[in-house]
Amino acid sequence: MKNNLRSASKLTTQDTFSWLLHSNGGLQQGDTLEDLQIRTLTKHNHCKSLPFTLQRSCSPSFLSSGVGLASTTLTSENASRSLSFSFRPSLIGVAVWAEGISLILSSLTCLVIIFCSGIGHSATNLLSLLLCFPQTPPLPPTVPPTIAHKPGHKFWKRAVAFLGDIALDEEDMRSFKVDRIIDLAQRTVQTINHTDTGNDSRKLFAHIYSKQFGQIKTERRTNIKVWKRAATSRPERVWPEGVIPYVISGNFSGSQRAIFRQAMRHWEKHTCVTFIERTQEESYIVFTYRPCGCCSYVGRRGGGPQAISIGKNCDKFGIVVHELGHVIGFWHEHTRPDRDEHVSIIRDNIQPGQEYNFLKMEPGEVDSLGEVYDFDSIMHYARNTFSRGIFLDTILPRYDVNGVRPPIGQRTRLSKGDIAQARKLYKCSRCGDSLQDSSGNFSSPGFPNGYSAYMHCIWRISVTVTFGPHSFNNHSLLVFKIILNFTSMDLYRSHLCWYDHVEIRDGYWRKAPLKGRFCGDKLPEPIISTDSRLWIEFRSSSNWVGKGFSAVYEAICGGEVKKDNGQIQSPNYPDDYRPNKACVWKISVAQGYHVGLTFQSFEIERHDSCAYDYLEVRDGNSENSPLLGRFCGYDKPDDIKTSSNHLWMKFVSDGSVNKAGFAANFFKEMDECSKPDNGRCEQRCVNTLGSYKCACDPGYELAADKRSCEAACGGFITKLNGSITSPGWPREYPPNKNCIWQLVAPTQYRITLLFDVFETEGNDVCKYDYVEVRSGLSADSRLHGKFCGAEKPEAITSQYNNMRIEFKSDNTVSKKGFKAQFFSDKDECSKENGGCQHECVNTFGSYSCQCRSGFVLHENKHDCKEAGCDHTVNSVSGILTSPNWPDKYPSKKACTWALTTTPGHRIKIAFNEIDVEAHLECTYDHIEIYDGRDGKAPSLGRFCGTKKPQPIMSSFNKLFIRFFSDNSVQKKGFEASHTAECGGHLKAEVKTKDLFSHAQFGDNNYPGASDCEWVISAEKGYGVELIFQTFEIEEEADCGYDYMELFDGDDTKSPRLGRYCGSGPPEEIYSAGDSIVIKFRSDDTINKKGFHVRYTSTKFQDTLHSRK
Repeated sequence: MKNNLRSASKLTTQDTFSWLLHSNGGLQQGDTLEDLQIRTLTKHNHCKSLPFTLQRSCSPSFLSSGVGLASTTLTSENASRSLSFSFRPSLIGVAVWAEGISLILSSLTCLVIIFCSGIGHSATNLLSLLLCFPQTPPLPPTVPPTIAHKPGHKFWKRAVAFLGDIALDEEDMRSFKVDRIIDLAQRTVQTINHTDTGNDSRKLFAHIYSKQFGQIKTERRTNIKVWKRAATSRPERVWPEGVIPYVISGNFSGSQRAIFRQAMRHWEKHTCVTFIERTQEESYIVFTYRPCGCCSYVGRRGGGPQAISIGKNCDKFGIVVHELGHVIGFWHEHTRPDRDEHVSIIRDNIQPGQEYNFLKMEPGEVDSLGEVYDFDSIMHYARNTFSRGIFLDTILPRYDVNGVRPPIGQRTRLSKGDIAQARKLYKCSRCGDSLQDSSGNFSSPGFPNGYSAYMHCIWRISVTVTFGPHSFNNHSLLVFKIILNFTSMDLYRSHLCWYDHVEIRDGYWRKAPLKGRFCGDKLPEPIISTDSRLWIEFRSSSNWVGKGFSAVYEAICGGEVKKDNGQIQSPNYPDDYRPNKACVWKISVAQGYHVGLTFQSFEIERHDSCAYDYLEVRDGNSENSPLLGRFCGYDKPDDIKTSSNHLWMKFVSDGSVNKAGFAANFFKEMDECSKPDNGRCEQRCVNTLGSYKCACDPGYELAADKRSCEAACGGFITKLNGSITSPGWPREYPPNKNCIWQLVAPTQYRITLLFDVFETEGNDVCKYDYVEVRSGLSADSRLHGKFCGAEKPEAITSQYNNMRIEFKSDNTVSKKGFKAQFFSDKDECSKENGGCQHECVNTFGSYSCQCRSGFVLHENKHDCKEAGCDHTVNSVSGILTSPNWPDKYPSKKACTWALTTTPGHRIKIAFNEIDVEAHLECTYDHIEIYDGRDGKAPSLGRFCGTKKPQPIMSSFNKLFIRFFSDNSVQKKGFEASHTAECGGHLKAEVKTKDLFSHAQFGDNNYPGASDCEWVISAEKGYGVELIFQTFEIEEEADCGYDYMELFDGDDTKSPRLGRYCGSGPPEEIYSAGDSIVIKFRSDDTINKKGFHVRYTSTKFQDTLHSRK
């Protein structure tokens, strides 16, 4: 046959579609189109009797640009009409430039695929394939287990498409309505482009299959079997016994791990699913990060690991709970077949290409387990999900519930419907509970009035998350044990407790080791668990009625720890620790080592002196050992290293505020730099906690191997005078440079540095590029200043005969740099203080005298006399001290400080130390603070003695402080810090006022973890008008991370005017009443510029009662 058709086009595409050539059984590589028509159509068992007329054409003009246009016309003698298709599809694979697919139907079981391919302007090649299916189309071959278990989590390649945050395989794709499947299939093609070619057959099959059924009219579907693919209707997708093993990839931080565990415990608390760290289980989930961002499979896939991807900005509690809902077995709520009775899809507002996310499942393919449609479900989309604009709705409830339109898309907690459906799916026992508090009690149903026959109850106690030897880089967790005490027992007695009994198992499920089975009326001995979980199961099968039982349990924290590494956690971590706790750990590692301690996460009730809740760490094995630190607040403490092989830790919580607590890793630490080879460092070895690093002498920098050193900028200079310049001067300095100059002059000399030119990136904060000048040669010597920007620093004189100058640039913006001169001069102040009464300051060629705070220089330029003591302070933070601090303040002093901070912010005063003459009413020496611009403002308090006052907060952005001393007793005085705090009550007037999102607006982005609330009020009969000048807040579709929220009233319970994020200021806002609330929240990740708003009072008008 081939000899007669030598002029026909050959099939030259080889590797990519070799599976197609082999899959047809009779088609061979190199065959022509005529071969395909004659041999395949006659030899195929299912389609040998179907005569076809087939025509084809391929356009070279499209092929030369890399996109093919395939046109195929089919006429079937048995078909009711001729079908013709012409379209430009997406790309598939690497070796094929274009593809066309045509559907040929006679009995709804045959499919012909035409592929056109070509390169440049060459003649086209044609590959044609006939696929015939039985009544139930066979599934493509599955991935061999050897592929699924390869390192690197190749299991993720099973996904051929993504439906929002759901990863789909070929089976899942048949669960959606056919009139929408084309959109999903197009998405599949895009997904295929990003996967390896080793599994292309399965991916393309799913694409072809979707196209095939996407073209079938509804009335022709009667011969196709319904495939039930939803996890909630498929038993194999449900995790056996509700136990879900998991692994957390090593790239997540301690705080992210805590969020994952909180989300898992949230599901455990309200359902009977259990998450355990994987040991040898074959099927398990892996918390990881994949290009899809936030996504996961629905239900258990089986046969190996499956990913739950937590990407950037997905590490929020509610989002992780949502993704775990998919893992447990739930699709999105709005994909239910009955969703059109409850919500409306506004397709015009959906982002182009995202329409497939609003597909719904076929009837019978999702089992909702009898639960009604749940608007409050954490699995429901929000109103503007995949919207073209933040204010455009894509999905809306169709009716009111209790008189209001129900909100949708919450990501804070499981709804009642979520809980009920999960408990049905996993057949949770009707009585019992999941107990997660560090202590509690429980009892049999009806206790003490008796229980019923045929009861079955399960209690699961879990006081913390248990980790094995693979956790946190092989740091094992020191879990809390549980002590269980029965306080009453009255059950039917039988041999071996065969009938009514309560059974205790040492673990998380019914197959855990048995601790005991109890019945009768004898109280069991106290039971102590091996780790942090207990399983209690109660069954009654007799008609005998007893009181039942009651029991109490408690978690035991603290203890002596003798091991080389591990992890310490606060009680109940990662949930909030309980009140009135006191836990002491005594840690010992091997002799000859130190103990290293690093914190993974830290959140303890904040207090300026950690007086309430705190963690105390000491360098030894007792409470009398030297104190290394007492910690509280939200900032992770620095790494800690002991001087011996012992560490003592104590955690204390009082009876009020509770926070998430802490998690810290400990390990044995050694000084690698003490080895004879100097850590294999060429010049200097620097020991760090858990490791070490190499460093270089001044004038050198580390080479690429991070061990050897090479010549660099900077150096060691002993000349009396000279100049230094930034690298590359006078051109722009290069990125990522770190230069250190060490200047040394003769004894009794001082070094003066004078900048001729100065231009670096940055502003007052100097976070990026900077020059740092210190007196001394080390990095912790006295700091003279850290400089950046375009303003030249003043002349700097060293305190001693040496100076350290460090220049650092980051990897972004480069500027011209600097040029500076240095001079060495003999220090006249080194002898008898230069004759100065207070301070002597050396200058080049001379010296000058200066006076301490509260004094001015006498006419003789050497002595000091008392001076005025009035200060104006405009900085957002700083230190205030009494005159002559830290020495005794003088008598008869009256000093004032007028503080002003950023508009819209308040001023907080915190005393670091106070020692002022004591008196019951502070009549003599005292400090008085006023809530305003001067002493006529309301007093916030008068203070004296040595007891530090609680921090004091102003109502507005001004605060006035007065210090007074009489003519008798003098004390040390005081030192206080002042900071700017956001929020407060503001008064709107006819005159326009300003409000800024954060105190350093314009200099720095807003800080993380901001929580600010302003209430702006006008006179009665007037409203409040807001006009935004600048607005830039982290953007997210639901404004769920950072946002500004407005309420039309004097609190957050008032009607909400809107929630805003992103860039570009909102339009003018007008209140309907005389008050408006501005609420600003930020998380701890991305920070932006913030906002600047002007506010004024406006006379009520009919047109001004809402947004413009």
